Order: sequence, then C-alpha cells, then structure tokens
Amino acid sequence: MKIHGYAKEEQDVENIIPSELAEITLVASSDELRRIAKFLEHCAREIESSGKSWCHEHLSDKDKDFQNAPHFVVFNPEYEL
Repeated sequence: MKIHGYAKEEQDVENIIPSELAEITLVASSDELRRIAKFLEHCAREIESSGKSWCHEHLSDKDKDFQNAPHFVVFNPEYEL
C-alpha cells in the first residue's frame, strides 16, 4: 500500500503532482469512519470483480455528504488501460 497526497494550497488541477506520504491522520466522527469503511469495502469488491480494468473511485462520488471534504480517492495498483 502507498499513500499519496498534496497540500490544500496545491490544488491547481493543471499542475498537481501528488507526493508519497509517510503518514495520514483522519480527523473524523464515528459516523464518518463507518461511511468511509463502507466506501473502502465497496472499492475492494469492485477491484475483486473488475480486476485490472477498475481504475479508481472518489469517496465524494459515492457519498454526497463528503462533497465538501478533502478528496479521498482509492486507486487500483494493478489498473491497466
């Protein structure tokens, strides 16, 4: 597993180059953590069923309550075009 990200100030979509991170901290309520866990389970099932053809998913696309939250994206490490 790898974790990538960038600072809030680096959100210029044209020039984003995510950095590999050593640590992340989720500041979230118990309800938010359960919804994130549900999202992660969904992504795991998608990777298992679609294999290398499944690319990525954004938490805010699956759960609109996260629309204004920092971007949370799961990417399939085995994705192939």
